[in-house]
Formats: sequence, structure tokens, C-alpha cells
Amino acid sequence: MTELQLRYYQRGELPNGFRQLLIDVHADAYAAEMDDPFTQRFPWFVDHWSGLEGFTCVVGFDGEEPVGFAYGAPAKTGREWWREHIDPAPERDSTFSFSELMVRPRWRKTGAAELLHSALMAGRDEALAVLLVDPDHPKVAALYASWGYRKVGDRQPFPDSPRYSVMLRDLP
Repeated sequence: MTELQLRYYQRGELPNGFRQLLIDVHADAYAAEMDDPFTQRFPWFVDHWSGLEGFTCVVGFDGEEPVGFAYGAPAKTGREWWREHIDPAPERDSTFSFSELMVRPRWRKTGAAELLHSALMAGRDEALAVLLVDPDHPKVAALYASWGYRKVGDRQPFPDSPRYSVMLRDLP
């Protein structure tokens, strides 16, 4: 695999074209599913997440070609996705909500996903990371499990969204 160049982006420091870059990578990654209304809502999610306090995004580039990205933001205390599934909550419960990991088809199975994930999680101050994964994609769930995530429940965050598996992991 060509060594990827990683670029880090934070809320309040997003360059012109950032939003469109993510939308373009998403359109390539989900080309076969772009007729799904929920998939078409991705620009809303970019706007929502990139406006959150603590939003962080890592984009991998092969030269000037965007390969994929990973992003998320710290969860507000007491509003974490996993709370309804674990009682009592862990003593250290600050949480990073890992929202998206996308790799364009040409770069899948090259290690790009793990590199983007690791770069996003490196140096996080939170005790936990949480994500949602579509159970209809067992290979993706298995990949997250190989990175230390464990399934703690199921959740349908929007009436028109799939029902997702809630996965949680401890951060160093």
C-alpha cells in the first residue's frame, strides 16, 4: 500500500471544500446505496457532526487523492449512546462518539481503515469510544471487534435509519 498522508481537521478550523470532500468520498464509498433516502442524508450528518464541540476528523490522502476519513466528537456527559445498555456505568465513563469511518473502494483491504481509526483515537482524553455499526455488515462489525470494540446493545437512532449494533471499547 502507498503510504497515506494524514491530515487532521478540527471544528472551527475547517478549510473551504472540506464538507464537499467528505460528501464526495461518501458518494464513492456508498455508490451502490445512493438511492436509499437515509444514505442521501449524509450531508446533514457532516454539518451536524462538524459543528459539535471537539469535532475531530482525520482524512487520508494518496498524493492529493482522498482515500477515506474517520471522524467523531466527545459525547456530552450523561448523553452517551451506550448508557441504556450498561448499568451500572463504568467508573470512568467519558466517551468519544466515533461517528464515521469511510474508505473508498479502491483503497479497501489495504490497511487504510485501521490507520484512519488509529489516528483518530490516538491521544484521546476520553475513557471510552462508542460507535454504531449496521449488523447487516458482519465483516465491518468483526473488524471493529478486532480493534477492541464489544457489542453492548442495539439502537435505532432515527425512524428511517437501520437498527444498529452499539459497540463500545476502552481507550488507553
